[in-house]
Amino acid sequence: MARLNVPVAPIHTHEGGRAKHITPETQLRRSVMSCMLWEDEFYEDGKSIADRIVELVPMVDGPAVRDLAIAARSGMNLRHVPLLLAREMARSEDQKKWVGYVLENIIQRPDELCEFLAIYWKDKKQPLSAQVKKGLAAAFQKFSEYQLGKYNRDNAIKLRDVLFLCHAKPKNLEQEALWKRLINGTLATPDTWEVALSDTQSEESKKDRWERLLRESKLGGMALLRNLRNMTDAGVEQQLIENALVNMKPARILPFRFIAAARYAPHLESHLESGMLNCLSSAEKLPGRTVLLIDVSGSMEERLSGKSELTRMDAACGVAMLAREICESVDVFAFSLDLVRVPPRRGFALRDAIVHSQEHSGTLLGPAVKAIYSSDLIHFTVDFGVWYGGQKSFTFKGFGLKPDRLIVITDEQSHTPVGDPDGRGYMINVASAKNGVGYGAWMHIDGWSESVIRYIQSLEELGK
Repeated sequence: MARLNVPVAPIHTHEGGRAKHITPETQLRRSVMSCMLWEDEFYEDGKSIADRIVELVPMVDGPAVRDLAIAARSGMNLRHVPLLLAREMARSEDQKKWVGYVLENIIQRPDELCEFLAIYWKDKKQPLSAQVKKGLAAAFQKFSEYQLGKYNRDNAIKLRDVLFLCHAKPKNLEQEALWKRLINGTLATPDTWEVALSDTQSEESKKDRWERLLRESKLGGMALLRNLRNMTDAGVEQQLIENALVNMKPARILPFRFIAAARYAPHLESHLESGMLNCLSSAEKLPGRTVLLIDVSGSMEERLSGKSELTRMDAACGVAMLAREICESVDVFAFSLDLVRVPPRRGFALRDAIVHSQEHSGTLLGPAVKAIYSSDLIHFTVDFGVWYGGQKSFTFKGFGLKPDRLIVITDEQSHTPVGDPDGRGYMINVASAKNGVGYGAWMHIDGWSESVIRYIQSLEELGK
C-alpha cells in the first residue's frame, strides 16, 4: 500500500519564490478578481487563466462561487469573468440552482445578456437551462428604453434573440409595449454622445457636437476621460473641457483611469488631477500610520489587455494614489531590485515618483518587507538562474518602522520567500498568476478597485 502521510510538495511563484498552498476557493478568487477574461498576462496566457477558472469552479461550494461572481461584477467592476463563472455553474448539478440569482445580479448592462449567451455557446450551441432562462428573464426586466436602445446592436446575438429564448414576462403593459418596440426595431433613438457623434445627417461639425454635449452635460465621467484626445483633435474649446473635468462626478472611476487620460491629453493633467482629487476628498480616512509598498518590477509593466494602454503598474499606482488620499498618515516605498523611499506626493506626482524610483527589474519582495520593519542592514543573496545571471548579492537599508498597517500592492511573483508582517499586513494582488506569497499571517486581497481600500476600512472597523 502506498504511503498517504507524505510531505507536501513545495510550490513556487513564476520567479521562483516559495509560494503558499491555498484552497481551491482561494485559488479561484485570485484567478478571478484581477482577470480580464482571455487576455494574456506577463506570466500566463489568457486561455490558461480561463481554463484554470473553469477547472476550479466545480471544486468550490456553490454559494462561494455565487458570491464571488457578484463581488467580481459589483465590487471589481469586471464584466466578462463573472459571466464565465455563471456559465460554469450552469454545468454543475450542485451549483446550477444559483445560476438564475447570479445572472440577475451580475448582468448590469443590456449587452451583457448577449455576451453571456456567446460564452454559453462558445463550445457548442445548446438549449438554455431553466435557471439560465430565469436569470436572463429577470435581468431583462431591469432595463429602460434608453438602455435597450443604447445597446441594441446588430451583432450575431441580438437583444431580441435573448428575449425570445428566455421567454421573459413583462412587469406591466408599459414594459410589454417597450419589448414590442424592441422586437419590431422601433425603439426610440437614445440621446447619447455616441448617437450624436455618429449622426451622418447632422449639419453640425464634430467640434460643434462635442461642444454642445459638454454644455448640455451629456458626457458621463468615463466618456469624458476616454474622449479627451478626440475632443482635442476636433479643436474643442479647451475651457469647456477644463470645466467639465473639474465638475465631473466620476462614480466608479479609479485613479488609474485618470492616468490613462493624462497620457492622451497631458496638457490637461492639472485639471484631470483636480477632478480626481475632488472625487476622493470626501472619503473616510484610514486612521493611524500606513506604509504603502509598491511593486515596480518588470512584470508590472504588462498591459491589462490587448486593447488597453494601461499596465499593472498603472493599476498599482492608482490604488496607491487612492490610498494616499484616504490614509491619515502615510509612508510610500517602491521595490524591485532595490527598496526606495518615495516622497508621499499627491496625485500624478506620486505616480511619477513611484514609476521613476528605480529600474523595473526583479521582484525582491521578501527582503523589502523585512527592511520596512528592521533597523539593520539586510544582506542577502538571490539565485536568479541562468536567465537572470545566476546568484547576486544585495543589501537593503532597514527603515525600522512600526506602522499600524503595511499595504503591499504587487503581482506577488517574488524571487524570494516572504515572511510574516509585524502587525497588520495586507497583500493586494493585481494579477491572476496561479501561485502567490501573501497568505498565512497576511490579509490577502485580490483586485484593484476602490473596494480594496473600503474592505480594509471595514475589516479594521469590525476588529475594533
